[in-house]
Amino acid sequence: MTAAKGYAAHTVNAPLAPFDFERRDVGPHDVRIEIMFCGVCHSDVHQVRDEWGGSIFPMVPGHEIVGRVTEVGAHVKGFKAGDLAGVGCMVDSCQHCAECNDGLEQYCDNGFTGTYNAIGKDGQPTYGGYSNSIVVTEKFVLHVSEKLDLARVAPLLCAGITTWSPLRQWNAKKGDRVAVMGLGGLGHMAVKFAAAMGCEVTVLSTSPSKEEDAKALGAHKFVVTKDPEAMKGISNYFDLIINTVSAPMDLTPYVASLRLDGTMVLLGVPPEAPQLHAFNLIAKRRRIAGSLIGGIQETQEMLDFCAEHNVMSDVEVIRMDYINEAYERMMKSDVKYRFVIDLATI
Repeated sequence: MTAAKGYAAHTVNAPLAPFDFERRDVGPHDVRIEIMFCGVCHSDVHQVRDEWGGSIFPMVPGHEIVGRVTEVGAHVKGFKAGDLAGVGCMVDSCQHCAECNDGLEQYCDNGFTGTYNAIGKDGQPTYGGYSNSIVVTEKFVLHVSEKLDLARVAPLLCAGITTWSPLRQWNAKKGDRVAVMGLGGLGHMAVKFAAAMGCEVTVLSTSPSKEEDAKALGAHKFVVTKDPEAMKGISNYFDLIINTVSAPMDLTPYVASLRLDGTMVLLGVPPEAPQLHAFNLIAKRRRIAGSLIGGIQETQEMLDFCAEHNVMSDVEVIRMDYINEAYERMMKSDVKYRFVIDLATI
């Protein structure tokens, strides 16, 4: 075992505080990474506050991890000491079910092992990226290009892949009309990806003040959804809607903006079931779907695309000891668009 330093929630609703713990020794298939940056995700807050239930304490959050490889096991072939590497939301899966065999580890029949707040195959809790190092089996480690700003890469490992995966699954391509609902950590990445793919991108928002930011991120159009006339103008318009909103809502007017065979993909998880009249789907053979993160192969594809097209998250880099203030600001949407911890400050 190797000593590690991190920040942890020691009990539910407790402020995060310094925490000394141990990482496993590097096994034959393992990669040890010195963590340089870790993004801060909304799910971190939900889990340290046990809002989803089943939280394991003490908890070291963080699943948007980038750093440099410091040690590899004897059977590791794809990484060597000195390489840049990333770790996302998963550190393991059963690796033998149909989904794992298809490179869809996020849908593992037996449940993937989360980077934190999970129990690993060794029976021990997993600890995440709010720490100075991590040891992960090679299959779940990703290559990161030297061309990219590492702090801005970190959120790609969750916010990025969460929005990339549905764009790829529903084959977003040049000329398609794609709408993005919600311009936060997820939404701003959906706009960047869709624009880089050559789609016509529209941001749907209740806040007129976000139009300038939407256009700066690459959106071609902006629709204030509280304006009935503006909503009429997008009736039967979109091929794909990426819905990142986690607030309670009536989906009806948004579904009505889909073309024949159009799809709305739900990424946000509202506290209450959304409202929708079935006729709005039936009338134009529209679909509503859900999407999780992506598998390891798909996540690597995304990182390679980002290196080729210079796509990265917009971030505010913070010190480790600022994390509790960052949580409060994040819950007020007071960040553009993702906090990232500089682990040199731990």
